[in-house]
Amino acid sequence: MRYVFCVMLWAWPILALAQEWEDERLFEGVHAARTLRVLSSTDTSFFEPVIDAFVRQNPDVSVAYYVNGTARINEIFREAPEAFDVVISSAMDLQLKLVNDGMAQRVSNMSQPDWAQWRESLFAFTTEPATIVMNRTAFPDGDMPGTRQELIQALRARPDVFRGRVGTYDVRQSGLGYLFATQDARASETYWRLMEIMGGLDAQLYCCSGDMIDDLVTGDLLVAYNVLGSYAAARVDVAQVLEIVSPSDFPTTMMRTAFVSADTNVQKDAEAFVRHLLAVQTGPGDPDVFPLPSLQGSADAAGQPVISLEPALMTYLDPLKRRTFIKEWSSAVIQ
Repeated sequence: MRYVFCVMLWAWPILALAQEWEDERLFEGVHAARTLRVLSSTDTSFFEPVIDAFVRQNPDVSVAYYVNGTARINEIFREAPEAFDVVISSAMDLQLKLVNDGMAQRVSNMSQPDWAQWRESLFAFTTEPATIVMNRTAFPDGDMPGTRQELIQALRARPDVFRGRVGTYDVRQSGLGYLFATQDARASETYWRLMEIMGGLDAQLYCCSGDMIDDLVTGDLLVAYNVLGSYAAARVDVAQVLEIVSPSDFPTTMMRTAFVSADTNVQKDAEAFVRHLLAVQTGPGDPDVFPLPSLQGSADAAGQPVISLEPALMTYLDPLKRRTFIKEWSSAVIQ
């Protein structure tokens, strides 16, 4: 009874923070004496082989894996940083701000290039582009747009086909969506023209890439903008249905990051998990071991820079700048 009571006390802060997780799972070590609590925006299906390998190598540790949206992760962790040991998110700006606010543990001797870490506290482990994903039935001639301008032209040419069937992130609710949107807007005015066109076509707004991909498969959507390419590529069961395009005009490529909570009470286990994460992504590229794109470099395949881990990344997190951006985005998209 004492053991059960202790477990309930341990779990209570987490249960109180989120009434409903997108997913939660306990990976039990064979001889588990401790539990590592991981808060993440990455679907469990992608992390399952990574965690399975970790608990095999560390049989005295169980891993409790909690999944939620990027913006919600930031809120949850700020409310109770002591409730989690490792935080993983694709929203680089929110992660950098958490670290900058002193909420991460410094971890030395990580074999990670300077461009892929911040102050020995935040560590990148994937390089993933934002893509345009299309249902091929919308382009029967096979002539699919390869740039944002070409997408604008395609949507303008057949508004009746695409009305109500284009989608993107709701940047008011998605941390990753907000990151992609602000980076796009910094790169070119084409982004705002595209948002106005999509808004005029009654754009559908989403929390996450997975939901957009599901609706693309069913045909409820024909075009989704700024979808995580890794999530779309993982759907091999529908490879003949979807076309994934990395815009050739200016790609937006983010790095998924992880850090150890400054308030963790299992510091060695948390550090070991992040080291394991960095180690498996540098392996031979086996999707059964690491089903996410590994860290490729500070530039993508076309030589374009990825979003950098630097203070400028936090510019649009300034409350005034965020309110202004959201207002402009809402005017364009929600018509």
